[in-house]
Amino acid sequence: MKHPRSYRNEQVVILGLARSGVAVAKLFHELGAKVTVNDKKERNLCPEADELAALGISVICGSHPSGLIHEDVKLVVKNPGIPYTIEPIERAQELGIEIVTEVEVAYHVCKAPMICITGSNGKTTTTTWIGIMLEKAGLKPIVAGNIGRALTEAALEAEADNHMVVELSSFQLKGTYDFKPRIACLLNIYETHLDYHGSIDDYIESKAKLFANQGADDTAVLNWDQPVCRQIASSAKANVLPFSIQEELEYGVFVTPTFKESVHAEDRHIVYRDKKGSVHRILGVKEIGIPGTMNVENALAASCAALTAGVTIDTIAQVLREFRGVEHRLEHVATKDGVDYYNNSKATNPAASIKTIESLEQKIVLIAGGLDRGSDYMELLPVFQSGRIKGIVALGQTKDKICHVARLAGMSLVKTVDTANNAQDAVNEAVREAADMAEAGDVVLLSPACASWDMFPSYEERGSMFRQSVHNL
Repeated sequence: MKHPRSYRNEQVVILGLARSGVAVAKLFHELGAKVTVNDKKERNLCPEADELAALGISVICGSHPSGLIHEDVKLVVKNPGIPYTIEPIERAQELGIEIVTEVEVAYHVCKAPMICITGSNGKTTTTTWIGIMLEKAGLKPIVAGNIGRALTEAALEAEADNHMVVELSSFQLKGTYDFKPRIACLLNIYETHLDYHGSIDDYIESKAKLFANQGADDTAVLNWDQPVCRQIASSAKANVLPFSIQEELEYGVFVTPTFKESVHAEDRHIVYRDKKGSVHRILGVKEIGIPGTMNVENALAASCAALTAGVTIDTIAQVLREFRGVEHRLEHVATKDGVDYYNNSKATNPAASIKTIESLEQKIVLIAGGLDRGSDYMELLPVFQSGRIKGIVALGQTKDKICHVARLAGMSLVKTVDTANNAQDAVNEAVREAADMAEAGDVVLLSPACASWDMFPSYEERGSMFRQSVHNL
């Protein structure tokens, strides 16, 4: 797309309100564009509508009217979650009108270099770590995107001496074209969001857009343990800085001895090997302030990005030691009667739950289940057969499917929770059932392997209810 200032006196349509839509609408309005904002929710469910209307912006709520997209529209900016199959998007495609997400707009107005993080799992923890590392190094980070502020709003305030630290989803990246971060980080790719993308290929292509416009002065941080990341690296024009827990790298950040070797966790260290071959110890794996193999990978990725930005190894190590985690991401809630309770509500797909289960050393009583997107959840069978899980409490639309897999795995402690009543009652019952199964030294883990929208407005609400239930035991 052109720079936003080029749309002065041109018609721009913003699809979807929410915080990103509001920020983009205000930007184009201030630059003199003729802005129309459209949201299919009714006006009384769009609290932002009155604010925009007061500025003179046209706001249409309640439906996508048939005449919304026409030949005089020069740009459509869509909320990332809106699918490409709705009528206004299909009409814009027919007319050859460019369709972008807020990320593309923000890139054009941002003076600061961008450090962008994406992946199926681990984005928020890694983004938060990087932001703290840069803050302690005096590099003036602004954390935005999927966490923090709307990216466009933050980008307008950024100066050249700031660093934009941005968490991005595949939905956001799919609608980018010129976008080019200084440091781009891909944590992992697992099969998820296929109901939106339609295929794993489209999902991967959307993630890979993070690197598409990078050049030799930029850095691509990639998980060397995943073949798909190596494939993306093979076509990258940027300097590739890999990370790995599985092998010692000639260049990059890795764990030694590797996770392939049979050694005690206390003996593993995170190190950085520079391009001259010198190895620099960052810290011991057991020193990281939050548990789990997945967080070791996140720590490696954050270290790569921070090193590239100029943060010292001592500062990186300090942050990795002191940080105690992000809400709803393997968040330690309490220890009661010798049982540790962890809130991992953000595990909205099986891959995220498997990673979490595999990262914990204690026996686990698992609370799982949620929105049914058509999966049979058989990918959970190996970890259910591994002996790591002592019992299952299932709830939500997928409870019977998850219990079926648990029974196939030979598990006998399998319970379901009736979700016909209100959500808090269901979570209370699930926590009580799990507590009855657990013994001192065990973990009760909420890691649903499913989205929350069958019972809860968000995974945050689901996690908050779990916390409340644990504290009320």
